[in-house]
Amino acid sequence: MTIPAIDLPVRKLAVDLSSGFARHWHGGDAYRSMHFNALSMSFPVGEQFFIDSVRTGAATLPDDAAHAPLHTLVAQFIGQEATHRHLHGLYNRHLERQNLRNRWQGWAQRRVDWSIAFGLSPLNLVAVTAAYEHLTAVFADALLRHGWMDGADEQMQILWHWHASEETEHKAVAFDLYRAMGGGNLRRVAWYLYVFGIFSLESGVQTLLNLKRDGSLLRSRTWISALGFWFGRNGQLRRCTVPLLHYLRPGFHPDNDDNRAVAAQWLDDNRQRWSRVK
Repeated sequence: MTIPAIDLPVRKLAVDLSSGFARHWHGGDAYRSMHFNALSMSFPVGEQFFIDSVRTGAATLPDDAAHAPLHTLVAQFIGQEATHRHLHGLYNRHLERQNLRNRWQGWAQRRVDWSIAFGLSPLNLVAVTAAYEHLTAVFADALLRHGWMDGADEQMQILWHWHASEETEHKAVAFDLYRAMGGGNLRRVAWYLYVFGIFSLESGVQTLLNLKRDGSLLRSRTWISALGFWFGRNGQLRRCTVPLLHYLRPGFHPDNDDNRAVAAQWLDDNRQRWSRVK
């Protein structure tokens, strides 16, 4: 298997979350603010799991010239995910100060602990990671293309667009690692269906919990916004359903959707907002 030469630099983002952000930072929209807050709540535990999984998986491959490009990409992937973990940790600490309770990290950590207790193999860990990476890459692409951050606080727009751009950049790393380890389609699809179900359930429940704590759960405008976000012209169901289903195809590869130019354009247009670490 030939691994394409893709540079995945670790970037330091020029945002300052120390002073926090408004409760309804997404243009005053409670639903969108609490939905994206819910996603952020899952990231520190999730991204640490991805880091540990690909590191463990890569260690099973020979350290030879044939696998050198993949080892390089894995190291760069880990660097990017570590930065995401750090910034979303700062983000989540401010959510705690806003009296929001992060239940998702506990649910995710219990699954990580279960995978360790039951000795889940490196191949299965990487299969789970590849499944999550596809989900995040699809959502990231839609966010970059379809204005999901329009009207949001500027710093939060930068944070989410940067995260989405890097998820698009490294979307194939875990998948290529899984194939290099000898993973097949049946295992890959089975784990994806599991991950998709867990992610859909927990993201929805955490969003509802956030709205309840926020006091906006029963407001009509909250659910008008939710309907637009899910079912509108650029809604999540319309823009994401088909790309999400692509993962089920036997011959699927993340690079079938050659969308890295969208991420590269945002990173180039916003070059003053980040600096390369390594």
